[in-house]
Amino acid sequence: MSEKNHILRRGPQPAQLPDPRMNCFAAVPRGAEEIAAHELEQLGLEEVAAGRGGVSFACNREGLYRANLWLRTASRVLVQLAVFPCTTPEELYAGVHAIAWAELITPAMTLAVDCSLRDSSLTHSGFVALKTKDAVVDRIRETCGSRPNVDTASPDVRINVHLSKNICTVSLDSSGDALDRRGYRLERTEAPLRETLAAAVVALTGWDGSLPLADPMCGSGTIPIEAALLAARVPPGLKRSFGFQRWQDFDERVWKRLLREAESGIKRLPVGLITGYDRDSRALVLAARNAAMAGFEGQLHFFHAELEAFKPEGDKGVVIINPPYGRRLGEEDELRELYCQIGDVMKKRCRGWTGFVLTGNLELAKYIGLKAARRYVLFNGAIECRLLKYELY
Repeated sequence: MSEKNHILRRGPQPAQLPDPRMNCFAAVPRGAEEIAAHELEQLGLEEVAAGRGGVSFACNREGLYRANLWLRTASRVLVQLAVFPCTTPEELYAGVHAIAWAELITPAMTLAVDCSLRDSSLTHSGFVALKTKDAVVDRIRETCGSRPNVDTASPDVRINVHLSKNICTVSLDSSGDALDRRGYRLERTEAPLRETLAAAVVALTGWDGSLPLADPMCGSGTIPIEAALLAARVPPGLKRSFGFQRWQDFDERVWKRLLREAESGIKRLPVGLITGYDRDSRALVLAARNAAMAGFEGQLHFFHAELEAFKPEGDKGVVIINPPYGRRLGEEDELRELYCQIGDVMKKRCRGWTGFVLTGNLELAKYIGLKAARRYVLFNGAIECRLLKYELY
């Protein structure tokens, strides 16, 4: 196994271990690839290249930790171990078996296998995952005399197999739980916006904390909180753990240094910079709790208000609205009036501001009645959405 793909054993002096160069892939919600690429470049990582559904890059161990800690729009970071042609179960088994798994996983550790397939001869993800698991545990048993157990809920090591057009890529998932699991959202409203998508929306608005930001349909507060994390320079991974912390080569001294550096750069937000409004008092209770969990108690302000009563404070700023799409929370006919109302509120009450509406229903978006200055394509899960920008002169 080459040095760049070698994940080392934990030792008594981790800072003196060789620091391997790794080829990595940050999986990203579709439409946000360029944003994530910019994030990685800002973190000082190398060979950054955006592709479909993610961004490839190269880094050492510290870079891997930094990417997991700071990436706002990525859903997970994978470390590539091997790439090989694969059209049959035998080729899959042989390719996975060839990896030096005993250098990565001991018999005392647990593992799980995630699998994704696209345009390949092998078409059953469950079978591919099972065959991969067999090859891994067989190789470890041959080397160590015993084998690790499978734990799909909370494994020590999560293996990712991606089979596309008969090319198999085997990786370790360094993130563990998906990166949208920031640790601040204790409860979720009926159809919450994923944190990574909310961060992508805030990034696309160009908002940097120098102007007020308001969300008149904030729900449980995801957009305001993601904006707050950005403006306060809080890494989104500060309040959670990661898969790489269970790896044999985990360097706790490097990790603690990165956390200290991050904590020293956090800023307190000015009063009134970010506000959220909603008609649902229960959602506002959740928003306040989530904001407090994220470290913004007393810094984010949430108000009970109907949309038609919304009026932002100040002469200019950014308004972000994520209304229902008519797929999960209500039928399309019932939502036409809401979209008309969004247009009226922006036109009459938000002059001088810049408005953004994220919707997965372009037919309903027509009822806003304003001409969009720009449209960005984003995906909310499988739903193709548009982030519509309105200059509200």
